[in-house]
This record gives sequence, C-alpha cells and structure tokens, in this order.
Amino acid sequence: MIQGDTIRLQCHFKSFNGQSVDPINVTLTIYDKDKNQVEQYDLDDTNKENVGVYFYDYSPPLELDEFIFEFKGVYNDKPILARDLVQVKFI
Repeated sequence: MIQGDTIRLQCHFKSFNGQSVDPINVTLTIYDKDKNQVEQYDLDDTNKENVGVYFYDYSPPLELDEFIFEFKGVYNDKPILARDLVQVKFI
C-alpha cells in the first residue's frame, strides 16, 4: 500500500467445514505494529459484499508505516476472527 491511498480491507468468514457464514456484531479493529488499538468500526450490511464477505475502505493515518487489521464477529455463540498485516510505503 502507498501512503495516502485508500485500501479495501476484506474478510471472508467461514465455518469449520468451509461454508460461508454471517456472524453477528461484526467489527473491524485497526492496531499499530505494537498491537495498540488505533481505531474500531462497527460494520453492518452496507459493509457486506456477499454471505460472510465483509469489507471496509480504509485510509490509514500518515504516521502508520504498517498496521494490523482484525475483522471479528460472533457465530454460534463463539468468536470468529481474521487478522492480517499491511505495510504502508512512501514511494
């Protein structure tokens, strides 16, 4: 990702058998490289592309040279989440 640009963060929630599922209470949390929470967003159907597929268009603050994003929800009364790391470059 290039500094100052917008990136589409996306997650595909699946059950243990690989079936797409829609969790409840879906959030997107952004952490800095030291695992400190920077921002958090509650997601709804406007952030849903398909069954189990959620997205958020994010423009990171200029001071972040990398960040961790976490999509989290609840499915069958259990937490379900996905995390990934994005490196931001100034070119």
